[in-house]
Amino acid sequence: MILAAAVILLAIIFFASVASRWRVPLVVISLFVGMLFGSDGLKVGNFDNYVLAQQIANSALVFVLFIGGFGTKLDKLKSVFGPAMTLATLGVAVTAAVTAFALYWLLKINWQTAMLIGCIIASTDAAAVFSILRSRSLDPKMSAAVEVESATNDPMAIILTTIAVGIASASSSTHEIGLSIGIILNLVWQVVGGVGIGLLVGFAACWLSRFVTDLDKGYFYIYVIAIIMLSFGAADAAKASGILSAFFAGFVLGNTNIPYKSTSTTLLDALSTIGNVVIFVLLGLLVSPKEFSGVFKDGILLFLILALLARPVAVFLCTFWARYSFKEMLFLNWGGLRGAVPIVLATYPAASRIEGANYIFNIVFFAVLLSMLIQGFTITKLADRLKLAVKARSRPRQVMELVALHNSGMELVEIDVADEIYNGEALVSSFRLPRGTTITMINRDDKIQAPTGQTLIKAGDILYVLVRTEEKYNAMEEILRHFRSNTRTMPIVTDYEEVDKRR
Repeated sequence: MILAAAVILLAIIFFASVASRWRVPLVVISLFVGMLFGSDGLKVGNFDNYVLAQQIANSALVFVLFIGGFGTKLDKLKSVFGPAMTLATLGVAVTAAVTAFALYWLLKINWQTAMLIGCIIASTDAAAVFSILRSRSLDPKMSAAVEVESATNDPMAIILTTIAVGIASASSSTHEIGLSIGIILNLVWQVVGGVGIGLLVGFAACWLSRFVTDLDKGYFYIYVIAIIMLSFGAADAAKASGILSAFFAGFVLGNTNIPYKSTSTTLLDALSTIGNVVIFVLLGLLVSPKEFSGVFKDGILLFLILALLARPVAVFLCTFWARYSFKEMLFLNWGGLRGAVPIVLATYPAASRIEGANYIFNIVFFAVLLSMLIQGFTITKLADRLKLAVKARSRPRQVMELVALHNSGMELVEIDVADEIYNGEALVSSFRLPRGTTITMINRDDKIQAPTGQTLIKAGDILYVLVRTEEKYNAMEEILRHFRSNTRTMPIVTDYEEVDKRR
């Protein structure tokens, strides 16, 4: 088992290095490697336990969602909360209904199967959205809308799928199915309880974090992981949405000045990458590509229904009041990527031994695969065409966060005057840096120099700057403005908290 896992992980690294020039998303590579090593490929990881796959994928998804919340800034959430939450609730129901009706009418399949497929694939996927959209610097407002929607629409999809599975398996009586008030109350509690518990855990974690400041940072990493697990576990025990709770607990921590925040971000990025790999490799192992021949045409039709009919209808009905422009509506439509969550939900019929479960899983998997390949590869290109992409200068790369028992408020950051972006030179004395800021050393051609006021900074240099936390972006902007940009890009974004790391 361990040897097989090692081989699979090394294969991901190999294929990623080969495909790097085409910017293939990590989730797509992981999915294909899982399929390659699965039952129809090299048979290194023969895995067919749907229930275990569902449990492992849900656990990994908790980390992905927490980290998504951690990276979501308050002003972004405020600007898109209304449209995103409408899409995450009403939008999921509309997508499910339109998809089910279209499948029933076009494929002539029974209504219960059509309804199951519609509910399963109605939600967008946070793992795919975060992995793909955060690999580029896109318009903060638009990327935030898609990200927040994908992080909050799981409860609606899970409840609808659970109801549809209950109907299809005849495990629910007519009386139980007819309890619409109970269903609505359950949905409300899933959302309200999940958000409320997540916020409560997040604020409590921020308050408690001051008591671990004097410990080694390794203990703080353990503390963060414990908070992630607590945010999900507490909500799950209360029958609320653990996924939503994890997202909003991360959101609170990400918008609060906690100890070791910068170094914790590095840890969380690593956990997010591992979580995405685990989810998509596992789902790749679970599928049998040989069975795609039986759902090839149906899977293509399902993808087209989603992308060209159900999603546009849902986006229009849920956001027409938000005064989005046509190109913004188009981006929201095409940004509805499907991924891990629909595939995980597609295991529910198999776990409940519903007739036709294998067909449901395969058609959903194939449609999700098309969504990740077609929409995943083209969403950033569409943003460029619609002029919703932005080009950001390098953000400072964190080297050391200076943390003491009493927070010093200082950071040692690394600023790369990348020669593929900038040209020219400037004296250190010409910089008007914020008070208390010091350029401590320069890395030029892998040689360290101690600067003076007369030291000439050149394109290609890497600067190490000691600066107060709240001034680090101002300091970087002041340094980089002395150099000429040698690229023709979209307008430069100076709010570096709103853009992603340069690839």
